[in-house]
Amino acid sequence: MPSTPLLDTIRSPADTRELSIAELKQLADELRTETIDAVSVTGGHLGAGLGVVELTVALHHVYETPKDILIWDVGHQAYPHKILTGRRDRIRTLRQGGGLSGFTKRAESPYDPFGAAHASTSISAALGFAAARDRKGGDNKVVAVIGDGSMSAGMAYEAMNNAIETTKQLTVILNDNDMSIAPPVGGMSAYMARLVSGGGYRSLRKAGRAVASVLPRPMKEAARKAEEYARGMVTGGTLFEELGFYYVGPIDGHDMDALVHVLKNAREIEDRPVLVHVVTHKGKGYAPAEAAADKLHAVVKFDVVTGQQAKGQAGAPSYTKVFAQELIKRAEIDDKIVAITAAMPSGTGLDLFEQRFPERTYDVGIAEQHAVTFAAGLAADGMKPFAAIYSTFLQRGYDQVVHDVAIQRLPVRFAMDRAGLVGADGPTHAGSFDIGFMGALPGMVLMAPADEAELASAVATAVEIDDRPSAFRYPRGEGTGVVIPDLAAPWEIGKGRILREGTAVAILSFGTRLGEALKAADLLAARGLSATVADARFAKPLDVEMVLRLAREHEALITVEEGAVGGFGSFVLQTLALHGALDRGLKVRPLVLPDVFQDQDKPEAMYAQAGLDAEGILHAALSALGVDNASAAGRRA
Repeated sequence: MPSTPLLDTIRSPADTRELSIAELKQLADELRTETIDAVSVTGGHLGAGLGVVELTVALHHVYETPKDILIWDVGHQAYPHKILTGRRDRIRTLRQGGGLSGFTKRAESPYDPFGAAHASTSISAALGFAAARDRKGGDNKVVAVIGDGSMSAGMAYEAMNNAIETTKQLTVILNDNDMSIAPPVGGMSAYMARLVSGGGYRSLRKAGRAVASVLPRPMKEAARKAEEYARGMVTGGTLFEELGFYYVGPIDGHDMDALVHVLKNAREIEDRPVLVHVVTHKGKGYAPAEAAADKLHAVVKFDVVTGQQAKGQAGAPSYTKVFAQELIKRAEIDDKIVAITAAMPSGTGLDLFEQRFPERTYDVGIAEQHAVTFAAGLAADGMKPFAAIYSTFLQRGYDQVVHDVAIQRLPVRFAMDRAGLVGADGPTHAGSFDIGFMGALPGMVLMAPADEAELASAVATAVEIDDRPSAFRYPRGEGTGVVIPDLAAPWEIGKGRILREGTAVAILSFGTRLGEALKAADLLAARGLSATVADARFAKPLDVEMVLRLAREHEALITVEEGAVGGFGSFVLQTLALHGALDRGLKVRPLVLPDVFQDQDKPEAMYAQAGLDAEGILHAALSALGVDNASAAGRRA
């Protein structure tokens, strides 16, 4: 009879703690297979998780989670962690409506002590846990796992700089799967890492420091630096030692024996924070991932045997691609146009721009603050920078948008991808707030195209705005299939358009809900109620003339946007109030995203929940007019 898979016997991480190294290796193999199979069904982030399978098993084997705090940075790599921590029976609900989050989430499990989805937060959060433990007199351990990509963000170094002043017991695992901070490692470096993390070597260092402490200060400093730099030349850890960390590594992140021994040694170091440098390989153990250029970082459903991903139906181009193609067209004409991304070249479409203009494309790493001020510097010296940053990530650089761009009125162009709801990635990646926070800034031009042809015009408009900052927002996913002109014409600043004339109610849309607004107008017409449908194009400067006309000529006005309260609808209400339009009995219904963080689901389901589909707009219009379906039918007669 075949033996029971070891993974089937694991109900919680505690079940791993009596396993031998050989059994831990077996468990890792089974965990990798389970991860591949699950993601083939759900889609999601694959390569990063496959790279940390052995590390995940070793961490839960060595540390007493959840008493010991384990924090994963970003969370892309946390699927194996979820399987080991009691969520295996739900792992095939990943990123689905009502299912598991694609990231760590406090409400989901006690093994997720801190939610993450944006990069570079883990060390800061872990340091907070360590400080709280120290304050309360606890004895649990705290571990942060951070990838080399996340280490490009200043926040990680801010936390490390603060760590030595805050606690003596914190472990940071640097998961190095791309930067090659050190050469590929083998048996000797794993042996050295185990040696320098062990008690004997630490005792020797402690004795050496005791001797050095009685030397004159110049000799003491020379001895300290000689020891650290000598070790740094071998291990590459000088930078981390200078920040006050005890550096261990690099070690092979797929060598279970080395991992377990080094982590056990690191767990016992209590006189200063520790950084364990682990070298892993994204996509490890799955041939299609290892062969892929992106190591299958993010995938849709795929065939486990071949790695072939499911192909969607051929349709309209994505908004992201339309943005990139239009920017390329403009850059062919204008050599001052440059493009900036913060570690998302393919996500923002700037990989296409880079293929055509490599010398005019800048990837600054996971450093949105720097990206914004860098763009400001470019603009200040006469260039035309386009900072292509997801709406949700631009939040990280907002102070720089205010201080370095808006106050100086510099013409940085912000291309805000992933505006509105994003489906499977959930609330951490939704672009819910940019209308409010960008529209609040004096001098900002804020646009939202209604379809992909309109997006091309928004890009053209941004190119022409050379005396102040501008921003345009557009969603994830495919466009509507409209024809895009060879070279789009720019808009007149601050002017919207009316697409359909009616008398009873006006629907004023900002962004890509325009299609749903037109459908709602059809539903109203079927009930005998004629509706005007307008496309604002601009939230700032607002088309005041058009807004007041809509208010004057209709009984009710419905505003529609893919953003939180405090955005476009609020700007319209402010204008109506200042011009006395509300005094005449106008009924206004601003439709916005609900005042909650919506969990992941299919985008169409999320917009229906938000009341931002055609049925939701219809309901708002009928409510504003004080009619229901039955009385609407009577009004038609």
